[in-house]
Amino acid sequence: MNGRAPDNLFAWAKRCLDCADPGQKAGLTRQAFSAVLAGTLDFSSRDEPEPFADAGRPPRPVLVAPRELPRRSPASREGRIALLHAIAHIEFNAINLAWDAVYRFRGLPPRYYQDWARVAAEEAYHFGLLQARLAAFGAAYGDLDAHDGLWATAGRTAHDPLVRMALVPRVLEARGLDVTPGMIERLRKVGDNETVALLNIILRDEIGHVEIGTRWFHYLCAQRRLDPERTFTDLLDEYMRGVVRPPFHREARRRAGFSDSELRYLESMSGQKGR
Repeated sequence: MNGRAPDNLFAWAKRCLDCADPGQKAGLTRQAFSAVLAGTLDFSSRDEPEPFADAGRPPRPVLVAPRELPRRSPASREGRIALLHAIAHIEFNAINLAWDAVYRFRGLPPRYYQDWARVAAEEAYHFGLLQARLAAFGAAYGDLDAHDGLWATAGRTAHDPLVRMALVPRVLEARGLDVTPGMIERLRKVGDNETVALLNIILRDEIGHVEIGTRWFHYLCAQRRLDPERTFTDLLDEYMRGVVRPPFHREARRRAGFSDSELRYLESMSGQKGR
């Protein structure tokens, strides 16, 4: 890392966001979180965040529309590489999303910033695990195309932390809670126990990440004297109509703070009959 390490959390977050090299971004994230744990960083800020812009990322993967990405079976080597690459791309974006949640929204309690710095560090850990697993298949992050849906939604929610907490952790990232068990089962059937173990780690941690989003969404609703369930469903209607799709991992979502009424509403939006 060039230059003296920042002594302010927001400067650290910006440095991590701007870094385009995936390995360096993960390393900076670990350094920043270590400084958070050590209690050496200033959490105050006299400056406003810069307007939302693209985070640092490498020239590859090439970003395409989701429909342009081929569907492959994890029964094949190529299919497992494609699956690992897609998840690695999500985790790389999740590092940026966590740091943007730190950098963009000021004046929140210290625990908020500690939580999202921890999320960034755990996403960097996941990304490293996925990089290593791709390497075992003779592949690397950037070898395949990817899409940009997560980061695009970050831009749409950059104006308000309440909207960000509702829609990024509780809708887009929560999607991982729904689909990962099915991935695990398919990979178990083809005997890829190494990837199964990796995905179990990610699923465990991601439940915690979505729960952090839920907790701060509820905090912000309480600050504004808003009903969280009504606010969540209103935001779904405004921003996510046609995006919410089944299946829903009800147990994992409950552990992440979803109420039964929220789950029923998600199911009704998706056309899935509630259980």
